[in-house]
Amino acid sequence: MNEAYICSYQDVLLAGVDEVGRGPLVGDVVTAAVILNPEKPIKGLADSKKISEKKREALFDEIQEKALCWSIARATPAEIDALNILQASLLAMKRAVEALQIQPEFVLVDGNRLPQWHYSAEAVVKGDSRVPVISAASILARCNAIGKCLCWICNIQTMVLRYIKATPPCGTWRRCSVWGQHHYRKSYAPVKRVICAGLNNRFQCAIKKDGVIHDF
Repeated sequence: MNEAYICSYQDVLLAGVDEVGRGPLVGDVVTAAVILNPEKPIKGLADSKKISEKKREALFDEIQEKALCWSIARATPAEIDALNILQASLLAMKRAVEALQIQPEFVLVDGNRLPQWHYSAEAVVKGDSRVPVISAASILARCNAIGKCLCWICNIQTMVLRYIKATPPCGTWRRCSVWGQHHYRKSYAPVKRVICAGLNNRFQCAIKKDGVIHDF
């Protein structure tokens, strides 16, 4: 059980920010920022990874309806490749907070690093399970990211991915027939190995627990 977190800032304009999607081989890293309305409490806020899809989607709608303001931001695969995943995640967090229609007086960030910005802020390790406003941001980011990846699957023929629900398959083999390499994070070792093999627009690979690509 995670230790409860008590924030030094106790006023209304407290924002939470979280990211989703550091591990997958494909797609943007997605972040959300939110300021909750204390006059409209939301029950059941928790780490988005630890609640059911049905409950997460219900909370997604409720947060959007009741929050004072919220925003979604991204860093693209190209930015991830150029900056690295940590710096791209921090950049996307900064974009999310800057996009809030009501600017916060204090920001709580999930994790142990803060973006480079002018906001008064604190990083909270495991904040998505300790701080309701970060839990809300986690839910917004995850639902948005899953929806985006499902759109890709509908629009890119027979694209088979584990998308945002998990990192590359752990302990199991998974064969992927993939189109649309611009969605891929080319700096990630499994993707880089396939590209370096000279297989351009269409390629097949099997990914194992150790992240090594086999049978291509």
